[in-house]
Amino acid sequence: MKELIFQNPFMGAVERYPDNTIVKYGDYSATYTQHLERIYRLTGMLRNELGVGKSDRFGILSNNNHQYLELWHAGLFGAAVINPLNIRLNASEIKYILNDSGAKVIFVDSTFAPVIDSIRSELNHIRHVVLIDNDNENKDVPHDLSYEQLIERTTPVMPEEPEEEDPCLLMYTGGTTGLPKGVLVDHRAITLGIFHFSIEYEFLNMHKSDNPCHFLLFMPMFHVGALVGMLAPSISGGKVIIIQGFDDKTVIETIEKERVTVTGLVPTMLSLIINHPEFHPDRLSSLETIGYGAAPMPEGLLKRCTEILPHLKLYQGYGLTESGGAVSYLSPEDHRKGGKRLRSVGRPMFGIRFSIKDFDGNALPSGEIGEVCIKSGTVMQCYWKQPEATVEVIKDGWYHTGDMGYLDENGYLYLVDRAKDMIISGGENVYSIEIESVVSMHPAVAEVAVIGIPHEVWGEAIHAIVIARANMSVTAEEIKEHARKTLSGYKVPKTVEIRKEPFPLSAAGKILKRELRKKYWEESDE
Repeated sequence: MKELIFQNPFMGAVERYPDNTIVKYGDYSATYTQHLERIYRLTGMLRNELGVGKSDRFGILSNNNHQYLELWHAGLFGAAVINPLNIRLNASEIKYILNDSGAKVIFVDSTFAPVIDSIRSELNHIRHVVLIDNDNENKDVPHDLSYEQLIERTTPVMPEEPEEEDPCLLMYTGGTTGLPKGVLVDHRAITLGIFHFSIEYEFLNMHKSDNPCHFLLFMPMFHVGALVGMLAPSISGGKVIIIQGFDDKTVIETIEKERVTVTGLVPTMLSLIINHPEFHPDRLSSLETIGYGAAPMPEGLLKRCTEILPHLKLYQGYGLTESGGAVSYLSPEDHRKGGKRLRSVGRPMFGIRFSIKDFDGNALPSGEIGEVCIKSGTVMQCYWKQPEATVEVIKDGWYHTGDMGYLDENGYLYLVDRAKDMIISGGENVYSIEIESVVSMHPAVAEVAVIGIPHEVWGEAIHAIVIARANMSVTAEEIKEHARKTLSGYKVPKTVEIRKEPFPLSAAGKILKRELRKKYWEESDE
Protein backbone atom coordinates (compact mmCIF):
# COMPACT_ATOMS: atom_id res chain seq x y z
CA MET A 1 0.00 0.00 0.00
CA LYS A 2 1.20 3.49 -0.87
CA GLU A 3 0.69 5.46 2.34
CA LEU A 4 2.33 8.73 1.34
CA ILE A 5 -0.25 9.87 -1.19
CA PHE A 6 -3.01 12.34 -0.27
CA GLN A 7 -5.70 10.12 -1.74
CA ASN A 8 -5.49 7.55 1.06
CA PRO A 9 -5.89 9.72 4.20
CA PHE A 10 -8.50 11.85 2.45
CA MET A 11 -10.62 8.81 1.50
CA GLY A 12 -10.37 7.68 5.11
CA ALA A 13 -11.78 11.05 6.21
CA VAL A 14 -14.66 10.75 3.71
CA GLU A 15 -15.50 7.32 5.13
CA ARG A 16 -15.44 8.58 8.73
CA TYR A 17 -17.06 11.99 8.20
CA PRO A 18 -19.23 11.74 5.04
CA ASP A 19 -21.75 14.34 6.19
CA ASN A 20 -19.33 16.80 7.80
CA THR A 21 -18.96 20.11 6.00
CA ILE A 22 -15.49 20.21 4.43
CA VAL A 23 -15.60 23.68 2.84
CA LYS A 24 -17.54 26.91 3.18
CA TYR A 25 -17.02 29.91 0.93
CA GLY A 26 -19.60 32.68 1.10
CA ASP A 27 -22.98 31.03 0.55
CA TYR A 28 -21.41 27.85 -0.82
CA SER A 29 -20.80 24.78 1.32
CA ALA A 30 -20.18 21.10 0.62
CA THR A 31 -19.96 17.91 2.65
CA TYR A 32 -17.06 15.50 2.33
CA THR A 33 -19.20 13.29 0.07
CA GLN A 34 -20.25 16.18 -2.17
CA HIS A 35 -16.69 17.50 -2.37
CA LEU A 36 -15.38 14.07 -3.41
CA GLU A 37 -17.96 13.91 -6.18
CA ARG A 38 -16.73 17.26 -7.52
CA ILE A 39 -13.11 16.04 -7.38
CA TYR A 40 -14.08 13.07 -9.54
CA ARG A 41 -15.95 15.32 -11.96
CA LEU A 42 -12.99 17.68 -12.09
CA THR A 43 -10.72 14.74 -12.92
CA GLY A 44 -13.10 13.75 -15.71
CA MET A 45 -13.03 17.35 -16.93
CA LEU A 46 -9.24 17.41 -17.05
CA ARG A 47 -8.98 14.03 -18.79
CA ASN A 48 -11.88 14.05 -21.24
CA GLU A 49 -12.72 17.71 -21.84
CA LEU A 50 -9.34 19.45 -21.53
CA GLY A 51 -6.86 16.75 -22.56
CA VAL A 52 -4.74 16.96 -19.40
CA GLY A 53 -2.90 13.82 -18.27
CA LYS A 54 -1.54 13.04 -14.82
CA SER A 55 1.97 14.32 -15.62
CA ASP A 56 0.71 17.48 -17.39
CA ARG A 57 0.56 20.85 -15.62
CA PHE A 58 -2.46 23.09 -15.17
CA GLY A 59 -2.18 26.69 -14.01
CA ILE A 60 -4.37 28.57 -11.53
CA LEU A 61 -4.51 32.37 -11.37
CA SER A 62 -7.24 33.32 -8.95
CA ASN A 63 -8.18 34.78 -5.62
CA ASN A 64 -9.21 32.27 -2.95
CA ASN A 65 -12.45 30.36 -3.57
CA HIS A 66 -13.89 26.88 -3.11
CA GLN A 67 -13.02 25.87 -6.68
CA TYR A 68 -9.36 26.55 -5.87
CA LEU A 69 -9.58 23.99 -3.06
CA GLU A 70 -11.13 21.47 -5.46
CA LEU A 71 -8.30 22.03 -7.94
CA TRP A 72 -5.70 21.45 -5.22
CA HIS A 73 -7.40 18.28 -4.04
CA ALA A 74 -7.84 16.92 -7.57
CA GLY A 75 -4.17 17.51 -8.30
CA LEU A 76 -3.17 15.75 -5.10
CA PHE A 77 -5.47 12.86 -5.99
CA GLY A 78 -3.22 12.36 -9.03
CA ALA A 79 -5.31 14.09 -11.70
CA ALA A 80 -2.43 16.36 -12.87
CA VAL A 81 0.38 18.60 -11.60
CA ILE A 82 -0.78 21.83 -9.95
CA ASN A 83 0.89 25.08 -11.07
CA PRO A 84 -0.51 27.88 -8.82
CA LEU A 85 0.48 31.41 -9.81
CA ASN A 86 1.19 34.37 -7.54
CA ILE A 87 -1.61 36.89 -8.11
CA ARG A 88 0.79 39.80 -7.54
CA LEU A 89 2.97 38.99 -10.52
CA ASN A 90 2.81 41.20 -13.57
CA ALA A 91 1.73 39.94 -16.99
CA SER A 92 5.27 39.34 -18.27
CA GLU A 93 6.14 37.23 -15.19
CA ILE A 94 2.94 35.21 -15.59
CA LYS A 95 3.76 34.65 -19.25
CA TYR A 96 7.25 33.45 -18.32
CA ILE A 97 5.95 30.96 -15.74
CA LEU A 98 3.22 29.49 -17.96
CA ASN A 99 5.63 29.08 -20.86
CA ASP A 100 8.30 27.62 -18.58
CA SER A 101 5.93 25.19 -16.86
CA GLY A 102 4.28 24.10 -20.11
CA ALA A 103 0.83 24.26 -18.51
CA LYS A 104 -1.87 23.19 -20.98
CA VAL A 105 -4.81 24.80 -19.19
CA ILE A 106 -5.19 27.90 -17.04
CA PHE A 107 -8.03 28.26 -14.51
CA VAL A 108 -8.81 31.91 -13.79
CA ASP A 109 -11.34 33.99 -11.91
CA SER A 110 -12.91 37.11 -13.38
CA THR A 111 -10.33 39.39 -11.75
CA PHE A 112 -7.41 37.84 -13.64
CA ALA A 113 -9.04 36.62 -16.85
CA PRO A 114 -8.22 39.96 -18.58
CA VAL A 115 -4.54 39.52 -17.64
CA ILE A 116 -4.42 36.13 -19.36
CA ASP A 117 -6.31 37.55 -22.33
CA SER A 118 -3.69 40.30 -22.73
CA ILE A 119 -0.88 37.72 -23.15
CA ARG A 120 -2.86 34.85 -24.71
CA SER A 121 -1.14 35.12 -28.09
CA GLU A 122 2.26 34.75 -26.39
CA LEU A 123 1.42 31.63 -24.37
CA ASN A 124 3.02 28.68 -26.10
CA HIS A 125 1.20 25.78 -24.48
CA ILE A 126 -2.15 27.00 -23.13
CA ARG A 127 -5.04 25.32 -24.96
CA HIS A 128 -7.95 26.39 -22.77
CA VAL A 129 -8.78 29.26 -20.42
CA VAL A 130 -11.37 28.08 -17.90
CA LEU A 131 -13.33 30.61 -15.86
CA ILE A 132 -14.08 29.44 -12.33
CA ASP A 133 -16.48 32.25 -11.33
CA ASN A 134 -20.26 32.04 -11.56
CA ASP A 135 -21.27 32.32 -15.23
CA ASN A 136 -24.28 34.54 -14.62
CA GLU A 137 -22.10 37.29 -13.19
CA ASN A 138 -19.19 37.12 -15.63
CA LYS A 139 -20.53 36.74 -19.16
CA ASP A 140 -18.28 39.50 -20.51
CA VAL A 141 -15.04 38.20 -19.02
CA PRO A 142 -12.71 36.72 -21.68
CA HIS A 143 -12.51 32.93 -21.41
CA ASP A 144 -12.99 29.73 -23.40
CA LEU A 145 -14.92 27.49 -21.06
CA SER A 146 -16.94 27.62 -17.84
CA TYR A 147 -15.75 25.57 -14.86
CA GLU A 148 -19.23 25.03 -13.44
CA GLN A 149 -20.74 24.07 -16.80
CA LEU A 150 -17.95 21.56 -17.35
CA ILE A 151 -18.43 20.14 -13.84
CA GLU A 152 -22.15 19.62 -14.47
CA ARG A 153 -21.77 17.83 -17.81
CA THR A 154 -18.65 15.76 -17.10
CA THR A 155 -18.74 12.08 -16.15
CA PRO A 156 -16.93 11.48 -12.84
CA VAL A 157 -13.54 9.76 -13.07
CA MET A 158 -11.61 8.41 -10.09
CA PRO A 159 -7.91 9.12 -10.69
CA GLU A 160 -5.51 6.21 -10.73
CA GLU A 161 -3.43 6.09 -7.57
CA PRO A 162 -0.20 8.01 -8.20
CA GLU A 163 3.22 6.77 -7.19
CA GLU A 164 4.70 8.47 -4.12
CA GLU A 165 7.55 9.84 -6.23
CA ASP A 166 5.29 11.25 -8.97
CA PRO A 167 5.36 15.08 -9.17
CA CYS A 168 2.15 16.77 -8.02
CA LEU A 169 3.09 20.43 -7.55
CA LEU A 170 5.12 22.96 -9.52
CA MET A 171 5.25 26.12 -7.41
CA TYR A 172 7.37 29.07 -8.50
CA THR A 173 9.43 31.11 -6.08
CA GLY A 174 9.09 34.89 -5.99
CA GLY A 175 12.02 35.62 -8.25
CA THR A 176 13.60 38.24 -5.94
CA THR A 177 17.03 37.60 -7.46
CA GLY A 178 16.13 37.08 -11.12
CA LEU A 179 13.52 35.01 -12.91
CA PRO A 180 11.23 32.83 -10.78
CA LYS A 181 12.34 29.21 -10.28
CA GLY A 182 9.88 26.34 -10.40
CA VAL A 183 9.97 24.14 -7.29
CA LEU A 184 8.95 20.57 -8.23
CA VAL A 185 7.40 18.61 -5.36
CA ASP A 186 6.19 15.01 -5.29
CA HIS A 187 3.21 13.33 -3.61
CA ARG A 188 5.40 11.81 -0.92
CA ALA A 189 6.68 15.22 0.20
CA ILE A 190 3.24 16.82 0.39
CA THR A 191 1.61 13.94 2.26
CA LEU A 192 4.54 13.53 4.62
CA GLY A 193 4.26 17.24 5.41
CA ILE A 194 0.59 16.82 6.31
CA PHE A 195 1.46 13.91 8.60
CA HIS A 196 4.15 16.01 10.29
CA PHE A 197 1.54 18.65 11.08
CA SER A 198 -0.93 16.04 12.32
CA ILE A 199 1.70 14.62 14.69
CA GLU A 200 2.92 17.92 16.11
CA TYR A 201 -0.21 20.11 15.97
CA GLU A 202 -2.78 18.60 18.31
CA PHE A 203 -5.77 20.42 16.79
CA LEU A 204 -5.21 18.57 13.48
CA ASN A 205 -4.79 15.08 14.92
CA MET A 206 -7.84 13.02 14.02
CA HIS A 207 -7.34 10.71 17.01
CA LYS A 208 -7.10 13.45 19.64
CA SER A 209 -10.09 15.63 18.85
CA ASP A 210 -13.78 14.84 19.08
CA ASN A 211 -14.52 18.25 17.58
CA PRO A 212 -12.76 18.68 14.24
CA CYS A 213 -11.37 22.15 13.70
CA HIS A 214 -13.01 25.04 11.85
CA PHE A 215 -10.03 26.48 9.99
CA LEU A 216 -10.24 30.02 8.60
CA LEU A 217 -8.17 30.23 5.43
CA PHE A 218 -7.28 33.66 4.09
CA MET A 219 -3.62 33.08 3.25
CA PRO A 220 -3.36 33.13 -0.56
CA MET A 221 -3.94 29.65 -1.92
CA PHE A 222 -1.04 29.88 -4.37
CA HIS A 223 1.39 30.09 -1.43
CA VAL A 224 3.07 27.22 0.43
CA GLY A 225 1.96 28.86 3.70
CA ALA A 226 -1.64 27.93 2.87
CA LEU A 227 -0.92 24.19 2.56
CA VAL A 228 -1.70 23.33 6.17
CA GLY A 229 -5.10 25.04 5.98
CA MET A 230 -6.01 23.54 2.62
CA LEU A 231 -4.93 19.99 3.36
CA ALA A 232 -4.55 19.06 7.03
CA PRO A 233 -8.17 19.77 8.18
CA SER A 234 -9.39 17.73 5.18
CA ILE A 235 -7.93 14.48 6.49
CA SER A 236 -9.30 14.95 10.01
CA GLY A 237 -12.97 15.78 9.42
CA GLY A 238 -12.40 19.52 9.72
CA LYS A 239 -14.02 22.42 7.91
CA VAL A 240 -12.10 24.93 5.78
CA ILE A 241 -13.77 28.34 5.81
CA ILE A 242 -12.36 30.32 2.90
CA ILE A 243 -12.38 34.07 2.40
CA GLN A 244 -11.08 35.65 -0.77
CA GLY A 245 -8.04 37.26 0.79
CA PHE A 246 -6.84 38.96 3.95
CA ASP A 247 -8.86 41.89 5.26
CA ASP A 248 -8.59 42.59 8.99
CA LYS A 249 -12.25 43.60 9.40
CA THR A 250 -13.51 40.60 7.42
CA VAL A 251 -11.30 38.23 9.40
CA ILE A 252 -12.69 39.50 12.71
CA GLU A 253 -16.29 39.26 11.44
CA THR A 254 -15.79 35.75 10.02
CA ILE A 255 -14.19 34.36 13.17
CA GLU A 256 -17.10 35.70 15.18
CA LYS A 257 -19.84 34.53 12.79
CA GLU A 258 -18.47 31.09 11.84
CA ARG A 259 -17.11 30.22 15.28
CA VAL A 260 -13.67 29.65 13.84
CA THR A 261 -11.36 27.62 16.07
CA VAL A 262 -8.06 27.79 14.16
CA THR A 263 -6.36 30.09 11.71
CA GLY A 264 -2.91 30.68 10.28
CA LEU A 265 -1.32 34.04 9.52
CA VAL A 266 1.86 36.06 9.40
CA PRO A 267 2.78 38.57 12.11
CA THR A 268 1.87 41.62 10.03
CA MET A 269 -1.69 40.30 9.74
CA LEU A 270 -1.94 39.67 13.46
CA SER A 271 -0.82 43.23 14.13
CA LEU A 272 -3.49 44.61 11.79
CA ILE A 273 -6.21 42.49 13.46
CA ILE A 274 -5.52 43.44 17.06
CA ASN A 275 -4.99 47.10 16.12
CA HIS A 276 -8.24 47.35 14.15
CA PRO A 277 -10.68 49.87 15.70
CA GLU A 278 -13.48 47.24 15.72
CA PHE A 279 -11.37 44.55 17.40
CA HIS A 280 -12.43 43.27 20.80
CA PRO A 281 -11.15 40.05 22.40
CA ASP A 282 -14.72 38.77 22.88
CA ARG A 283 -15.21 38.70 19.12
CA LEU A 284 -12.49 36.05 18.91
CA SER A 285 -13.81 33.94 21.80
CA SER A 286 -14.22 30.80 19.65
CA LEU A 287 -10.63 30.97 18.44
CA GLU A 288 -8.52 28.34 20.18
CA THR A 289 -5.34 28.26 18.12
CA ILE A 290 -3.27 30.57 15.94
CA GLY A 291 -0.42 29.28 13.85
CA TYR A 292 1.98 31.92 12.62
CA GLY A 293 5.09 31.99 10.50
CA ALA A 294 6.58 33.16 7.18
CA ALA A 295 8.21 36.11 8.98
CA PRO A 296 9.66 36.70 12.47
CA MET A 297 7.21 37.62 15.24
CA PRO A 298 8.39 40.83 16.95
CA GLU A 299 8.57 40.31 20.69
CA GLY A 300 6.43 43.37 21.37
CA LEU A 301 3.62 42.03 19.20
CA LEU A 302 3.83 38.57 20.74
CA LYS A 303 3.71 40.03 24.25
CA ARG A 304 0.67 42.14 23.42
CA CYS A 305 -1.13 39.20 21.79
CA THR A 306 -0.66 36.93 24.80
CA GLU A 307 -1.93 39.69 27.11
CA ILE A 308 -5.04 40.38 25.02
CA LEU A 309 -5.84 36.74 24.14
CA PRO A 310 -4.39 34.68 27.00
CA HIS A 311 -6.53 31.59 26.22
CA LEU A 312 -4.98 31.09 22.78
CA LYS A 313 -2.64 28.24 21.93
CA LEU A 314 0.11 29.67 19.76
CA TYR A 315 2.20 27.69 17.32
CA GLN A 316 5.02 29.05 15.22
CA GLY A 317 6.13 27.29 12.06
CA TYR A 318 9.22 27.86 9.94
CA GLY A 319 9.73 26.62 6.40
CA LEU A 320 10.20 27.52 2.75
CA THR A 321 8.66 26.63 -0.60
CA GLU A 322 11.62 24.34 -1.29
CA SER A 323 11.17 22.55 2.04
CA GLY A 324 7.52 21.80 1.30
CA GLY A 325 6.28 24.16 4.01
CA ALA A 326 6.99 24.16 7.73
CA VAL A 327 9.84 22.02 9.05
CA SER A 328 10.07 23.34 12.62
CA TYR A 329 7.61 24.49 15.23
CA LEU A 330 7.41 26.34 18.52
CA SER A 331 4.73 24.71 20.64
CA PRO A 332 2.08 26.26 22.92
CA GLU A 333 4.09 24.94 25.87
CA ASP A 334 7.15 26.81 24.60
CA HIS A 335 5.04 29.98 24.38
CA ARG A 336 3.75 29.52 27.93
CA LYS A 337 7.26 29.10 29.32
CA GLY A 338 8.36 32.28 27.56
CA GLY A 339 11.88 33.57 27.84
CA LYS A 340 14.59 33.30 25.23
CA ARG A 341 12.90 30.49 23.31
CA LEU A 342 10.23 32.87 22.07
CA ARG A 343 12.91 34.38 19.87
CA SER A 344 13.44 31.02 18.17
CA VAL A 345 11.43 29.26 15.47
CA GLY A 346 11.36 26.10 17.55
CA ARG A 347 12.72 22.64 17.06
CA PRO A 348 12.52 20.42 13.98
CA MET A 349 9.33 18.49 13.43
CA PHE A 350 9.30 14.72 13.77
CA GLY A 351 11.66 13.10 11.25
CA ILE A 352 13.39 16.35 10.20
CA ARG A 353 17.01 17.30 10.86
CA PHE A 354 18.74 20.68 10.97
CA SER A 355 22.41 21.50 10.55
CA ILE A 356 24.13 24.88 10.69
CA LYS A 357 26.95 25.04 8.15
CA ASP A 358 29.55 27.57 7.13
CA PHE A 359 29.79 28.56 3.48
CA ASP A 360 32.31 25.77 2.88
CA GLY A 361 29.74 23.20 4.01
CA ASN A 362 31.26 22.43 7.40
CA ALA A 363 28.88 21.80 10.30
CA LEU A 364 29.13 24.39 13.07
CA PRO A 365 28.68 23.77 16.80
CA SER A 366 25.68 25.07 18.75
CA GLY A 367 25.66 28.81 19.24
CA GLU A 368 27.61 29.63 16.08
CA ILE A 369 25.87 31.47 13.23
CA GLY A 370 25.86 29.93 9.77
CA GLU A 371 23.52 28.83 7.00
CA VAL A 372 20.46 26.81 8.02
CA CYS A 373 20.42 23.45 6.22
CA ILE A 374 17.57 20.93 6.27
CA LYS A 375 17.32 17.20 5.70
CA SER A 376 13.72 16.08 5.21
CA GLY A 377 11.52 13.92 3.02
CA THR A 378 9.44 17.02 2.35
CA VAL A 379 12.19 18.82 0.41
CA MET A 380 11.58 19.45 -3.30
CA GLN A 381 12.78 17.05 -5.97
CA CYS A 382 14.49 19.82 -7.92
CA TYR A 383 14.20 23.23 -9.53
CA TRP A 384 12.21 22.71 -12.72
CA LYS A 385 14.57 22.41 -15.71
CA GLN A 386 17.42 24.01 -13.71
CA PRO A 387 19.83 21.22 -12.69
CA GLU A 388 22.68 23.63 -11.93
CA ALA A 389 20.53 25.69 -9.55
CA THR A 390 19.37 22.47 -7.89
CA VAL A 391 22.94 21.29 -7.28
CA GLU A 392 23.74 24.67 -5.69
CA VAL A 393 21.18 24.21 -2.93
CA ILE A 394 20.95 20.42 -2.44
CA LYS A 395 24.32 19.02 -1.40
CA ASP A 396 24.93 15.60 0.16
CA GLY A 397 21.22 15.33 0.92
CA TRP A 398 21.05 18.69 2.71
CA TYR A 399 18.94 21.57 1.43
CA HIS A 400 20.75 24.90 1.92
CA THR A 401 18.09 27.50 2.73
CA GLY A 402 19.96 30.81 2.43
CA ASP A 403 18.73 31.68 5.94
CA MET A 404 21.29 32.56 8.59
CA GLY A 405 20.84 31.21 12.10
CA TYR A 406 22.13 29.06 14.93
CA LEU A 407 21.01 26.14 17.11
CA ASP A 408 21.10 26.29 20.89
CA GLU A 409 22.12 23.40 23.11
CA ASN A 410 18.53 22.08 23.14
CA GLY A 411 18.12 22.09 19.38
CA TYR A 412 16.02 25.26 19.07
CA LEU A 413 16.65 27.17 15.87
CA TYR A 414 17.23 30.93 15.98
CA LEU A 415 17.09 32.84 12.71
CA VAL A 416 19.19 35.96 12.54
CA ASP A 417 18.44 37.01 8.96
CA ARG A 418 18.13 36.08 5.35
CA ALA A 419 21.65 36.12 3.95
CA LYS A 420 20.55 38.84 1.53
CA ASP A 421 19.08 40.97 4.36
CA MET A 422 22.17 40.86 6.56
CA ILE A 423 23.65 44.35 7.01
CA ILE A 424 27.45 44.70 6.87
CA SER A 425 28.40 47.95 8.58
CA GLY A 426 32.05 48.79 9.17
CA GLY A 427 32.96 45.15 8.66
CA GLU A 428 30.51 43.94 11.32
CA ASN A 429 27.62 41.59 10.46
CA VAL A 430 24.38 43.08 11.78
CA TYR A 431 21.17 41.07 11.73
CA SER A 432 18.00 43.06 11.17
CA ILE A 433 15.76 40.64 13.06
CA GLU A 434 17.57 41.34 16.35
CA ILE A 435 17.11 45.09 15.97
CA GLU A 436 13.48 44.76 14.87
CA SER A 437 12.72 42.66 17.93
CA VAL A 438 14.11 45.33 20.25
CA VAL A 439 12.42 48.27 18.50
CA SER A 440 9.09 46.42 18.47
CA MET A 441 9.09 46.44 22.29
CA HIS A 442 8.60 50.23 22.34
CA PRO A 443 4.97 50.77 23.46
CA ALA A 444 4.20 53.15 20.58
CA VAL A 445 5.49 50.86 17.81
CA ALA A 446 3.00 48.85 15.75
CA GLU A 447 5.39 47.62 13.03
CA VAL A 448 9.06 47.99 12.23
CA ALA A 449 11.43 47.03 9.43
CA VAL A 450 15.21 47.42 9.54
CA ILE A 451 17.30 47.67 6.38
CA GLY A 452 20.80 48.62 5.36
CA ILE A 453 21.24 51.84 3.40
CA PRO A 454 24.39 53.17 1.67
CA HIS A 455 27.01 54.92 3.81
CA GLU A 456 30.20 56.38 2.35
CA VAL A 457 32.34 55.41 5.35
CA TRP A 458 30.75 52.26 6.82
CA GLY A 459 29.47 50.75 3.58
CA GLU A 460 26.00 50.28 5.03
CA ALA A 461 24.19 52.10 7.82
CA ILE A 462 21.34 50.70 9.89
CA HIS A 463 18.02 52.34 9.04
CA ALA A 464 14.83 51.62 10.99
CA ILE A 465 11.41 52.28 9.48
CA VAL A 466 8.63 52.50 12.05
CA ILE A 467 4.84 52.63 11.92
CA ALA A 468 3.31 53.93 15.15
CA ARG A 469 0.25 52.42 16.81
CA ALA A 470 -3.10 54.11 16.23
CA ASN A 471 -3.55 57.34 18.20
CA MET A 472 0.08 57.25 19.34
CA SER A 473 3.22 59.02 18.17
CA VAL A 474 6.92 58.46 18.52
CA THR A 475 10.04 60.32 17.38
CA ALA A 476 13.19 59.05 15.75
CA GLU A 477 15.26 60.03 18.79
CA GLU A 478 12.90 58.13 21.12
CA ILE A 479 13.38 55.01 19.02
CA LYS A 480 17.16 55.36 19.12
CA GLU A 481 17.16 55.94 22.87
CA HIS A 482 14.97 52.88 23.38
CA ALA A 483 17.35 50.78 21.27
CA ARG A 484 20.43 52.00 23.15
CA LYS A 485 19.10 50.46 26.37
CA THR A 486 19.45 46.96 24.92
CA LEU A 487 21.66 46.97 21.83
CA SER A 488 25.39 47.44 21.40
CA GLY A 489 26.26 50.86 20.03
CA TYR A 490 27.05 49.66 16.50
CA LYS A 491 23.62 47.98 16.28
CA VAL A 492 21.60 51.08 17.22
CA PRO A 493 19.87 52.50 14.10
CA LYS A 494 21.78 55.44 12.72
CA THR A 495 18.61 56.81 11.13
CA VAL A 496 14.93 56.28 11.83
CA GLU A 497 12.01 56.96 9.50
CA ILE A 498 8.49 57.34 10.93
CA ARG A 499 6.19 56.00 8.24
CA LYS A 500 2.45 56.64 7.95
CA GLU A 501 1.53 54.50 4.97
CA PRO A 502 1.46 50.67 5.28
CA PHE A 503 4.54 48.64 4.45
CA PRO A 504 4.68 47.05 1.00
CA LEU A 505 3.71 43.42 1.47
CA SER A 506 4.03 40.24 -0.51
CA ALA A 507 0.85 38.28 -1.13
CA ALA A 508 1.76 36.18 1.91
CA GLY A 509 1.96 39.26 4.12
CA LYS A 510 5.75 39.54 4.35
CA ILE A 511 7.28 43.01 4.37
CA LEU A 512 9.05 43.53 1.04
CA LYS A 513 12.36 44.88 2.24
CA ARG A 514 13.69 45.03 -1.28
CA GLU A 515 11.03 47.67 -2.01
CA LEU A 516 12.06 49.63 1.08
CA ARG A 517 15.73 49.47 0.11
CA LYS A 518 15.17 50.36 -3.53
CA LYS A 519 14.97 54.13 -3.29
CA TYR A 520 18.09 54.40 -1.14
CA TRP A 521 20.26 52.23 -3.36
CA GLU A 522 18.92 53.69 -6.59
CA GLU A 523 19.71 57.19 -5.31
CA SER A 524 23.23 56.08 -4.39
CA ASP A 525 23.83 54.90 -7.94
CA GLU A 526 22.87 58.25 -9.50
